[in-house]
Amino acid sequence: MEMQRMRSRPALHALVGALLAAAAIAACSSGGNRDESGRAPEGSRRKLPLAAPPIAKVDNAYQLAATPALPVEKATDTAGLHNLFKLSEDVISGSEPHGEAAFRKLQAMGVKTIISVDGQEPDVELAKKYGMRYVHVPTEYKGMTNDEIAQLAKTYRECEGPFYTHCFHGKHRGPAAAAIGRIVLDGVSREQAIAEMRQYCGTAPEYEGLYRDVATRLIPSEAESKTYVFDFPSTRRFSGFRESMITISRRDDALKKMAPKGFALDPAHPDIDPIHEAGTLADMLRITGELPEVKKRPADFQAWMKAAAEQALVLEKRLSAARAGDAAAADAAKRAYADLAKTCTACHDVYRNK
Repeated sequence: MEMQRMRSRPALHALVGALLAAAAIAACSSGGNRDESGRAPEGSRRKLPLAAPPIAKVDNAYQLAATPALPVEKATDTAGLHNLFKLSEDVISGSEPHGEAAFRKLQAMGVKTIISVDGQEPDVELAKKYGMRYVHVPTEYKGMTNDEIAQLAKTYRECEGPFYTHCFHGKHRGPAAAAIGRIVLDGVSREQAIAEMRQYCGTAPEYEGLYRDVATRLIPSEAESKTYVFDFPSTRRFSGFRESMITISRRDDALKKMAPKGFALDPAHPDIDPIHEAGTLADMLRITGELPEVKKRPADFQAWMKAAAEQALVLEKRLSAARAGDAAAADAAKRAYADLAKTCTACHDVYRNK
C-alpha cells in the first residue's frame, strides 16, 4: 500500500510519528473530551470492528452489488440537501450542502465531521458556524487511490462522528467514500457496502471503478491508520485542468436542470440565466482546451474538448435568439444541448469514468 511514512532513524521516527499522529487527532477534533495529547480518553470511543477483507475475485462489482437485496429505502430531499441517506448512526451520505438551512439540518442530525470528496472548495466557515468541521479528500469518478482510501479510513477512525460524506450530487463518489466509513466504523461486509451504493444511493453502472475499489482494495488496519501521516485538511485547491472541470461541471449541471423546461428562467433561481451559463461553459471549454496539459493529451480528447466548446457556443446563440423571439431557435437550442451532452458523455466514457 502506498503509505506516506517518515524516513529517519528508528527512535526519532517513532517519536516524530507519535507527535504527528497526536497533533493530527487534535486538529481533527471539533470538541468533546480530549486529553492533553489530543487523543480521546481511554474508553470514550467505542471499539471499532476489523475492516472486512477484500472480495477475492470480482468480475463485475456493479452486478455483485445487486445482492444482497436490501429493503426499499427512498432518498430524502430537504433544504439544500439531496439524495440523503442515513446509512447508520455514524455514516450519512448525500449531496453538497447549499445554504444555511442545509447546515442547520446537518447540525440537527448530530453531524460533527463533514467529508467532501468533490473538487470544489467546501464552505468551511458555514460548517464551522454550525459546529461542524470539514475534511477534504477529493476523489475521481474512475475510482479511489490507495492514499485516498487510507485518508478516508483515518478520518472515520480518528475524527468525531457522526459523519456526513458528500460529493457534488451525492450519487457516485460520495457514496463510495461513505461505503469506506460503513466498512471501518460499522463492520459491514464489502457486499453490503456496494449494495448500499447501488440500491440506496443510485451509484451508476458506468462507475465500475468506484464499486471495484470498495469491493476489492485493501483498507489499512486501525494500527496502520494511526501511523499514516495525514493532517485532515479542511480544503484543498486545484489548478489547471482539474480546476477548470470543477467550474465546467457546475455550469453544465445548471443547464441540465433547465433543459427539460425548455431553458425557461426559473423565478425560484433568478440568479441562474441559461444564456449566461451556456456562454460561461463555452468560454471555459475553449480556454481549457488551450491549456498546455490538454495539448499533451490524445488527439481524440482534444477533439472532444474543441467540439464541446463549439457546441456550447451554438447553444448560447440559439438561446439568445429564442429569447429575442425566434420560435425555431428554441427547438434548435434543445438539439444543440443534446449534441453537447453526447460529446461530453463520449469523452467521459473514455477518460473520466474508467
